[in-house]
Amino acid sequence: MIVMGGIIGSGIFVNPYVVARQVHTSFLILGAWVLGGLTALAGAFIYAELAMLRPNLGGQYAYLREAYHPAVAFLYGWALLLVMQTGGMAAVAVTFARYAREIIHTNASDGLIATLVLALLTAINCLGVRLGSVVQSTLMVMKIGAIVVLLIAGFSASSAGTTAAAQEPFTPHLLITFGAAVTPVLFAYGGWQTASFMTGEMRNPGRDLARALVLGVIGVTAIYLSVNIVCLRSLGPEGLAATITPAYTVMQRAIGPRGALFMAFAISISTLGFLSQGMLTAPRVYFAMARDGLFFRSIAWLPKSTRVPVAAIALQGVLATIIALSGRYEQILNYVVSIDFIFFGLTGASLFIFRRRTGGARGHQTPGHPFTTVFFVAACWLVVLATFYHYPANSLVGLALLLLGIPVYLYWSRRRTA
Repeated sequence: MIVMGGIIGSGIFVNPYVVARQVHTSFLILGAWVLGGLTALAGAFIYAELAMLRPNLGGQYAYLREAYHPAVAFLYGWALLLVMQTGGMAAVAVTFARYAREIIHTNASDGLIATLVLALLTAINCLGVRLGSVVQSTLMVMKIGAIVVLLIAGFSASSAGTTAAAQEPFTPHLLITFGAAVTPVLFAYGGWQTASFMTGEMRNPGRDLARALVLGVIGVTAIYLSVNIVCLRSLGPEGLAATITPAYTVMQRAIGPRGALFMAFAISISTLGFLSQGMLTAPRVYFAMARDGLFFRSIAWLPKSTRVPVAAIALQGVLATIIALSGRYEQILNYVVSIDFIFFGLTGASLFIFRRRTGGARGHQTPGHPFTTVFFVAACWLVVLATFYHYPANSLVGLALLLLGIPVYLYWSRRRTA
């Protein structure tokens, strides 16, 4: 549930049209989502082996620290705290607020509702990891239920009759446009790696995280493909490309005006589950940074009653709230897309380093290594190159924010030594 909750947000209800505008046949549209799923699965297998090789608290943070240098791990945590995690949570909290207002018909501002939901989830996760995981599982089950209703309604509605795999001649331009279609798909599959942050609080992280990563990514791939099949069946490739709210359009065709209210509810639950997952997982990285002496010592505080990093959770909640109220979250998200995939690629490549040191994990080894590992790393860095090419200004700002962490790391490193 944590793995799936970290992937499925509000994007699957909207993103299918983005892919359909790049490639114009059902075969290529579904092919892009299949390729994205295979890439995510390759990454899940890598992280599963890493979980067995290094079952340390902090997950991806620990892999980067031990494979490369503590500075690399710190820069990852720095970007996660300042922009990647908090900016994403702020944007999703405001999205939740907008749809929640449609359901409860309140005059409260988006900022106020976002602040309240962030505060509530912060408090829940400060009370213990068991309560936080129960809330996360409950929201994930509700989210899956809402998607199942969408699938049933979509398959029950009349077909557009244009979902056959039309032929399109292979050209270099087609290859480029297909690559452009896969890029947002890879973004939509991102988030499964955050489950690795919970290894320090798992009874058997080597076994359980490995299973969760693989099964969770397979489950999400099945859900994403099903949603796209329903959209194509109901709207056809041209109709899918013509609407920016494909899930809403499918539900409206299937059940009329009630579809709008249902989709508002479905997206609200989906965004709430995403927020819950982020509040449960990412603070473990800030805790690990503090434990390593690279952040404020108070962030590593664990109350005896709950044994959860209360200060780290509260810090993330406060920063996400500030960003949500500032209205700068969308701009921040534009800065960090390329940075996120830089660390994806570095973490995937760390498997080569750990394999050389230990010879591989017992009980689980990445299928097809080294070819699948190279495939995953190359896919991540191709996304980075594409992002810098298409959005150079935003990508350079993101890179500058990342590099600002270097003097901060040097300060904390010298302080720790002293």
